[in-house]
Amino acid sequence: MSTSPFTYGAAPGALPGLGHLWPLLRRPTEFLAELPAYGDLVEIRLGRSRAYVPCHPELLRRVLADDRTYDKGGAYYDRARAMAGNGVATCPHRDHRRQRRLLQPAFQKGQLAAYAEVMTEEIAALTDSWEPGRVIDAYPVLYGLSLRTLTRTLFGTRVDEAVVDGIRRSFETAFSGFFRQMFMPPALRRAPLPANLRHRRALRRLRDTVERIVASRPRDGADRGDLLSVMLAARDEDGGPGLSDAEVHDQVVTVLAAGTETVAATLTWAAVLLTRHPAEQERLRAECAAVLDGRPARWADVPRLPRAERVIDETVRLYPPGWLFTRVTTAETDLAGRSLAPGATVVVSPAPVHRHPGVYRDALAFDPDRWLPARAAALPRGAFVGFGAGARKCVGDAYGMAECVIALATLVSRWELAAEPGADLRPVPLAAFYRPRRLSLRLTRRTEPGGPASGGRGAASGGRGTTSGGRDD
Repeated sequence: MSTSPFTYGAAPGALPGLGHLWPLLRRPTEFLAELPAYGDLVEIRLGRSRAYVPCHPELLRRVLADDRTYDKGGAYYDRARAMAGNGVATCPHRDHRRQRRLLQPAFQKGQLAAYAEVMTEEIAALTDSWEPGRVIDAYPVLYGLSLRTLTRTLFGTRVDEAVVDGIRRSFETAFSGFFRQMFMPPALRRAPLPANLRHRRALRRLRDTVERIVASRPRDGADRGDLLSVMLAARDEDGGPGLSDAEVHDQVVTVLAAGTETVAATLTWAAVLLTRHPAEQERLRAECAAVLDGRPARWADVPRLPRAERVIDETVRLYPPGWLFTRVTTAETDLAGRSLAPGATVVVSPAPVHRHPGVYRDALAFDPDRWLPARAAALPRGAFVGFGAGARKCVGDAYGMAECVIALATLVSRWELAAEPGADLRPVPLAAFYRPRRLSLRLTRRTEPGGPASGGRGAASGGRGTTSGGRDD
């Protein structure tokens, strides 16, 4: 008899041949959030295969902390590597320590302060370009913002808009059907079906674009203040070789994927939540008005915008962009009193823990103040894994958080957001990142009491010389 303090169960409703794929892909967050009712570790079926979902924060923490036993693998990472290469986010344990060590200098605080100047300039330019009463389709607009920001911080220059658009379309085609590719039988995946052909063309375009950009940059060791120059200059601790051309390509594609869709999805869901909760939008606006006084947010403002950070944390808790990953056991191991054989699939998802009523009070409610220091400190370890945990925690989490805070604070301080009728907040089916299908926002210009209307080029102060942000080394 097991002496484990954790419970084990199986999810009902598996369909012959499909298992739980239908609810998992059609209403993923709701389905995954229901699993704790069946146990702390819950067995589900992915097609005909068994998989195990940790639904207790301690179990989820154990899986994420032990990346040697629970290695990145299975159907998810097989497809991710085929599409994005063997980058730091997709590589197995044997490659990860070296890759992370070589990339880490690109995300030090001094580098982030320089990247934040670009973030400030791009969100200022975007919000300055809007006219009162304009209606925007939120996700594409915010995706364009994150992609322009990332290409400038990654490549150190403004990439031609045609190139930016090409990257956007390639990612949209390649990754919007990620889970369809993941669960499709190999023979069907190789067939010359229209969707497969579009998928292959998009990946080829993406690879060709990245290869041209990387090939144009000399490997002279010069620090040009961008991510790519850090990657090219990186060397092993023993003075050995740095990243090969193929490795640099894989890292660039990985950063492009992880640094654009996740930011755009988070900002879009934050807009959804703030339009649903106007009082929270007003509280955030008041903080931004007091700190920013009509100008765009900068790096030095991020610590002074705690409510904006809490809104982002709460958004990621409810709608984590990375909503499902797989791990594969490399040795026989025990989890929740259940013996898992080598090669067993463990499904890692934040949703069962992030929406667990035993972990969070009013777990389905939007409550940014649950991230006030005293309340957050009372949460158990493993309660929040929006950016991962352990050695495989997102290497760019501080970059992403800074961009989200700077963008959201600037946006809310200048414009009031109201959702237009006809929003379709169902998740895009089969997409790699969790985002709504459509959110139309009507923009109303805010006017600060006793001051000029927010926005306008004069208020932006968007030049590099005026947005140093301060260094916080």
